[in-house]
Amino acid sequence: MIVSHTHKFIFMKTVKTASSSMEIALSQVCGAEDIITPTRGDLADQRAIAGQNYRIEHPDKPNRPLWRRVLGRPERLYHPSVGFYEHMPAFRARQYLGEAVWKSYYKFAFVRNPWDAQVSIYFYKTRDLAQRPSFQSFLTQTKQARYSSWDIYTIDNKVAVDFVGRYENVNGDFKAALKTIGLPSGLDLPIANASDKPKDRYREFYDSRSTALVAGWYASEIKAHGYIF
Repeated sequence: MIVSHTHKFIFMKTVKTASSSMEIALSQVCGAEDIITPTRGDLADQRAIAGQNYRIEHPDKPNRPLWRRVLGRPERLYHPSVGFYEHMPAFRARQYLGEAVWKSYYKFAFVRNPWDAQVSIYFYKTRDLAQRPSFQSFLTQTKQARYSSWDIYTIDNKVAVDFVGRYENVNGDFKAALKTIGLPSGLDLPIANASDKPKDRYREFYDSRSTALVAGWYASEIKAHGYIF
């Protein structure tokens, strides 16, 4: 997530690969007052600014669970107790930024065909295993497999951003967003955080049961954006 007070925009990080690339590109135009959520080292190294201004004090910010503190568990960069964090839902961003900023800034996010994205998540989350489980088996591990980005750019189940671009037209839609906020359209989107998923072959991983399962998981996104298998 990036909040640019310099250019008055809010980028809500959703789609894994595309969003990481956009954060790298947008970091080039950020200033000292802007909020940039931290990320893991290899991605941070590609940014012009790795992370800044994300720790805040706010009455609505969750505290670290007592059991984590007692056991000395490390604070992760994606924990809500950090303040602003990657993939944080829109309602928290609005709480922390306040209504005036939230309403006056240009807010945008990107989405991806859920069936395609689910295969990408499978390859990404099993990348370090000596032997990958089957895709069908992976989907039975609901907590690990589900990735929904719906809450990131919606509030009360309604789209809360000004523009929702599509991964399927990422370059064109990103340039359109840049034009709207007055940034140069020549900002390059580097390859970042990519999985080793075979390109454009996601349908090969599905049977009728898994197709229906993913359709149920991401029904709101599919309906809102008109995605089909």
